[in-house]
Amino acid sequence: MSVIDFFDQHPVFTREEFLAGSGVRPGTRTVDNLLGHHVARGRIVQVRRGLYASVPRGVDPTTAVVDPYLLASRLAPDAVVALHAALQLRGYTYSVWTRHHYLTSRRRATLTFRGATFVAVPVPRTLQALPEQGVIEERHAGGAVRATTLERTLVDLLHAPRLGGGWEEVWRSLEMVPFFDLDAIAAHALTLGSALTTARVGYFLEQHRESLMAEERHLAPLRAHAPRQPRYFDARRSSGSLVPGWNLIVPDDVRGRTWAEVP
Repeated sequence: MSVIDFFDQHPVFTREEFLAGSGVRPGTRTVDNLLGHHVARGRIVQVRRGLYASVPRGVDPTTAVVDPYLLASRLAPDAVVALHAALQLRGYTYSVWTRHHYLTSRRRATLTFRGATFVAVPVPRTLQALPEQGVIEERHAGGAVRATTLERTLVDLLHAPRLGGGWEEVWRSLEMVPFFDLDAIAAHALTLGSALTTARVGYFLEQHRESLMAEERHLAPLRAHAPRQPRYFDARRSSGSLVPGWNLIVPDDVRGRTWAEVP
């Protein structure tokens, strides 16, 4: 494959991917000089050290659009597009964000590139030995994106709602997804190992029992791992009503979905 063909087929790529797929002989000076040459000519742009985006022929490199999901999935060797970004990738968010989260076991500084911000989120300790659980690769924008499944995304958002924009954004966004594998949701929630998150997941499924076709066989395993004592649904300990089946004190706006009311 020629270098130009490689650029045409890889909208976003790392130095390692370029070395493996372009046919260029290994050699630090050769590879870096070649990449620097094409950056200077405007055929590619450097996002940060070792990470590049191709510029379509005839497009101004200073204004070329770089797909944020392809970019997020290259920010670490194990990067996985997650949380709100994983829903937005599939078109299932109430609000459109320019802030994108990705999971990784590596330490990565927040990156801002052309108006978008990319934030690394540590993989939960209980899942570090299971890096591929709830992760799939999808074709997108001429490349490949590793992202959490819709089922894992639901659990992860209910585990860390602050990263999803708060309860209204999380609730409204998840309600846009037409179908979930409920067995996969339960399995991921239980693997995560948080009683509070497990109860939140169970409560969400129960509240949407009819639309999601949730049955007692889906809810019972979650209910068995709910907190033994009442817990606040919200980390801010917002006042609300106790839902005994889940031992959750649920804020009234979540329980009544008051944000959906028409004035």
